[in-house]
Amino acid sequence: MILALTVFAALFFLFQINRMTYALIVAREIDEAKQPRVYKTVNLLILALMILFYLQVYYNI
Repeated sequence: MILALTVFAALFFLFQINRMTYALIVAREIDEAKQPRVYKTVNLLILALMILFYLQVYYNI
């Protein structure tokens, strides 16, 4: 149950980060060719942070 709630919260958080990334792309007028790379970079970094946070909490490192 807790794992399902954690996954749901992580997906919601990732969705919000993607919305903020889109706002950044629009505000900075980033070239369309570079947009997928920006999304990929942001998503990978946020995913790494979420995994490390989960491991830290779960294993109490």
